[in-house]
Amino acid sequence: MTDEKGLLLGGEPQPHKPRISLLRKLIASALLAFFILHLTYKLFRDAPSESHVSLSNEMTPDVQFDSYSLILKGQRVFLHSGEFHTWRLPVPSLWPDILEKAKAAGLNAISIYTHMGLQNPAPGVVDFDGFRALKPLYEAAMAAGLWVVVRPGPYINAETSAGGIAHWITTEVSGRLRTNDSDWTASWQQYVKAIAEETAPYQIHRGGPVIAVQIDNEYTQRVEGHGEYYEELMKAFREAGIVVPLTYNDPNQGENFINGTGAVDLYGLDSYPQRFDCSHPDVWRSVYTTYHDYHMRVNPSQPWYIPEFQAGSFDAWGPTAPGYEMCAELTGPDFQSVFNLQLWASNAKMINYYMFYGGTSWGALPFPYVYTSYDYGAPLTESRALTSKYDELKLQGLFIRSSPVFYKTDWVADSLSDPAWASVVNSNKDVFVTLLRNPDEGTQFYIARQNDSTSTATVSFKLTIPALDTESGEVTLPVIAPGITLGGRQSKVIVTDYKFGAHSRMAWTTASIAFAGVIGGRDIILLHGDATQHHEVAMEFSGTPNPWLQSHQDSLLRRATVGMGTVVHFLPGIDGLVSVYDSDTQLVLFADSKTAATFWAPALASDGPFGAFWGIGTNESVLVGGPYLVRDAELEEGGKRLALSGDLKEAVRLTLVLPPSVRSVTWNGEDLGGSDLAASSVATGVFEIELAPRAALVAVDVPALEGWRYRDSLPEIMEDFDDAGWVVADRTETNVPEKMWYGDGRVLYGCDYGFCENVVLWRGHFNATGAEKSVNLSINGGQAFAASVWLNDVFLNTSYGNSTNNMNIIEETDDKFMFPEGALRPGDNVITIVQDNMGLNETEGDDADTSKNPRGVRGFALEGGEFEDWKVQGKVGGYMGFPDKTRGIFNEGGLFGERRGWHLPGFDTSSWEQRDLSEGLVDSRAGVGFFVTTFTLNVEEYLDVHMAFRFEDPLGAPYRALLFVNGWMMGKRVGNLGPQAKFPVPPGILDYRGENTVAVALWAMQDERVSPRLQLIVDGIFDSALGPVYTDNPPWKGEGRAM
Repeated sequence: MTDEKGLLLGGEPQPHKPRISLLRKLIASALLAFFILHLTYKLFRDAPSESHVSLSNEMTPDVQFDSYSLILKGQRVFLHSGEFHTWRLPVPSLWPDILEKAKAAGLNAISIYTHMGLQNPAPGVVDFDGFRALKPLYEAAMAAGLWVVVRPGPYINAETSAGGIAHWITTEVSGRLRTNDSDWTASWQQYVKAIAEETAPYQIHRGGPVIAVQIDNEYTQRVEGHGEYYEELMKAFREAGIVVPLTYNDPNQGENFINGTGAVDLYGLDSYPQRFDCSHPDVWRSVYTTYHDYHMRVNPSQPWYIPEFQAGSFDAWGPTAPGYEMCAELTGPDFQSVFNLQLWASNAKMINYYMFYGGTSWGALPFPYVYTSYDYGAPLTESRALTSKYDELKLQGLFIRSSPVFYKTDWVADSLSDPAWASVVNSNKDVFVTLLRNPDEGTQFYIARQNDSTSTATVSFKLTIPALDTESGEVTLPVIAPGITLGGRQSKVIVTDYKFGAHSRMAWTTASIAFAGVIGGRDIILLHGDATQHHEVAMEFSGTPNPWLQSHQDSLLRRATVGMGTVVHFLPGIDGLVSVYDSDTQLVLFADSKTAATFWAPALASDGPFGAFWGIGTNESVLVGGPYLVRDAELEEGGKRLALSGDLKEAVRLTLVLPPSVRSVTWNGEDLGGSDLAASSVATGVFEIELAPRAALVAVDVPALEGWRYRDSLPEIMEDFDDAGWVVADRTETNVPEKMWYGDGRVLYGCDYGFCENVVLWRGHFNATGAEKSVNLSINGGQAFAASVWLNDVFLNTSYGNSTNNMNIIEETDDKFMFPEGALRPGDNVITIVQDNMGLNETEGDDADTSKNPRGVRGFALEGGEFEDWKVQGKVGGYMGFPDKTRGIFNEGGLFGERRGWHLPGFDTSSWEQRDLSEGLVDSRAGVGFFVTTFTLNVEEYLDVHMAFRFEDPLGAPYRALLFVNGWMMGKRVGNLGPQAKFPVPPGILDYRGENTVAVALWAMQDERVSPRLQLIVDGIFDSALGPVYTDNPPWKGEGRAM
């Protein structure tokens, strides 16, 4: 680990302790408490400015915090984190890809939700196999050098069904969810204990990456039973071995769980300033300006923590839904510049961006508001591709990583709190300035944006700063340049008195800092700025200059000498990298921001368990410009060879800033040539080499989806169908608060019979007398649901729910279905309902029981008759006995083909009819049919190819299609609502070097032809250092499939 001066210290993780007797436990506990108090006293007795030092419940000295920031292993840390839900990428061998991209962006942490519904699918069952595992993630985080904040709920929100609460709980628990009611408490105990026991060995003090655990999610304290519930959760985590701080995320400035019953160790506030409608991405809400005052009022002794800050938005069902490209635009680089830096201005030193990578809400994961894609408009797309948002986040992240002096700042003033100060400091009233100052070093950070944060105007201003030394007075910046420019929705950090590297000092910069550090014994700084604007830096140059330094853009630099050193004015028009100063002790570089975004600063890990963690195990790096992605860098052969690994999208000019010891460079194991390196120097220690992909990246062909086999999947409407094995729906009581509207006392809610997920089928029997004319059905499936109804084999109609985006929200229908003449038959008649369950609602307001939803038939009345038996069938086995343990409880529903396993690889369809998917169902009738085909891929191992399935037919057709890829339900296409037509599928689900099975369950909702057209497409091709990706796609087995 390191001390606050950045010096590497020794230290090993504590070993796992064996079981000991009670007496020895008591003695050990006493000794440990004494040791912790003694160590804490030693660490902080000489730190007078640390006036608010806290231990995390006095349980581990490895995680501490004061009023400024976290302190991990004695080192002050700005927690800069991204949200990643592993279960939305159900391929564990791809998780390192996301983590490596987070680390490359300058982040030092990830935040994860665990999902109770997936990991605790039934009472007494907790499952950490496959994609539900935690240990592979923790180990990947250790390898990448990323801290982990674990957020296990049990309630997580996250736009997932029931907010992550296990579905069985919503029907079996009569008490209030998320309170201290006894049966709710009993229901979550096993899950929390299991999560804690999986996590405890990976806490920081035991050599792991876990530094905090969040309690539940976005709740209120003032309702009876809520605080007590939090107390019970905290007790459970502590008793199961969690010693790191327990945290909380307030959904608004509600002062919840800071003090009183249920108060956590560390409070945080979630923030989504643009909310969740991306329809008008150029229309902004203003920044929040109250955060600093709120923080200082409610928890000033703690660091200012934002557990969720908006990095995108979810998108809703509906034909007018904007789609995730517009969400990415709404929260794009301009938003990141203005709103992320406004968080910095509030003195936040713990920030987690929600989401860094969104992924896919496959199967039944979504709650009813959202569709399959959870792309979120995040910095990484659903396909794992980098975006312009990633570039901006990386520039911000590398600045934070390079600037430990920024981790501890006092908030001094801003334009709102002190207008008189602002009028002296800032020359333009249209510009809003906040000043942060490091109390130890005196470094100042002026964070500037437009006063109207939504403005797209271009403004210029000057900044008057205090004297930087005893010999000079106030300085008005810039000195040479005409002014500091804000180009519309843009923020800047003007830094003064900034020390970097080992010995260098910068008086000021109006350019942004992309990197600062030491490489090969020299102090290195990379500045950047908008190519259309003026920028200025003043600093003390040192060392013996390189006499051979020349730049073709010298004409765009103006220099002057002042008392604080040399002032360099960067004129508009700079394109590319410029060497400003090159000596044996310093290298000063400037680039336009677009070029700067192509640079990477991979950490050079040291030995030891925390060797990959920046500031703890290493402060060493190199600079690499040009590639699409740099994943890793390592010095080999005693520092003579630099081994780089990463991804290429195209041929690039590789720019390297290296230690002088390096004689050769490899890229993904290929030698780039030592002699080429020596001949490519453009400045001391700066080299340029041409780097090309290993093969033409346009050479990946994907097959057309042909050779479809077809079979009807709705035998339930046929006269000879036997439902004797189905569940009799005869319950007369339910724990769901919303009771039946009408009927005969029987409750027809799917969850009450173990069928909460995906499609559920109902069959209501009656003996016809001839007097029956119609049936009234009230059907509840959640927003955007549908339910089709048959009398015997005669289609009656479909009830349609609706979506949120066009604001005509329908989650329940009440329709009358008339019986056509001749539809009744003598004796037994059957009403068959095919109902799509869109998931369970999240907590609404203070009432968590809003996740107990009446999904199913909420009212039934047969005109002129009475129903006898009602039968219900969902996925095979329900939540107690579903057969596919690999893909889990959320993957399948109750369609006949699903119950038989037709969607699984290896099911024999050779006897099925040959019929193309585009032909739709036979006779263009309403119903359900399965289409299955196979295809083979043969993708080179060094390629990361992003693929997706895309429906080519236009929006509006009345059908639903469930897309299964190698048995995994990777998409739900709702043809009449949309908006989603493209469904990315990652490697690991797709077998890139083998046979693949794709199945489409096509549900035609009217008696008319529907003609889906499906293609497999390539979204991106990369020559990649992505490691091996493993498939886990178990084939069909007949056991338990005959329902």
